[in-house]
Amino acid sequence: MNSVSESYKNNPLHLKHIIPLDFKTALKLPDSHAWTLPDHPMADPLTHAAVPVIDLGSPQAATLIRQACEKWGAFQVTNHGIPIKLLNQVEFQTRRLFALPANQKLLAGRSPEDFTGYGLPRISTFFSKLMWTEGFTILGSPLDHARQLWPHEYDHINF
Repeated sequence: MNSVSESYKNNPLHLKHIIPLDFKTALKLPDSHAWTLPDHPMADPLTHAAVPVIDLGSPQAATLIRQACEKWGAFQVTNHGIPIKLLNQVEFQTRRLFALPANQKLLAGRSPEDFTGYGLPRISTFFSKLMWTEGFTILGSPLDHARQLWPHEYDHINF
């Protein structure tokens, strides 16, 4: 069985599935990003359920996480033990990263055969239209990406 990194190298993405649209400079919505209701993954307008919130201290946490992944693909956790100060630092650095101009974020862009860096999520290839999102995937230390984005101050950033 191949590792995730081997699978990504053996199945590279096309650039249109890597580089997000820069909505700050787009003058009109391109057809590639115009989702009609049948194209949209959450096409049922009556869907009002909330993303599951899971208490990691619960004896059923593992089962609830599995169910949330199968049904939603996402969940929120409580009782995780991560200090609020650290969460605030992560949120600050995240906002700082995504506030950068697109050309600067692309300095740490994801390559077609890789899965770390700036770009669209790899799941974008499964949809008929391109996603209205941008992301930054980090595996291991974020220092190399920080060095690309902030070459003069990366060593002063607290991770």
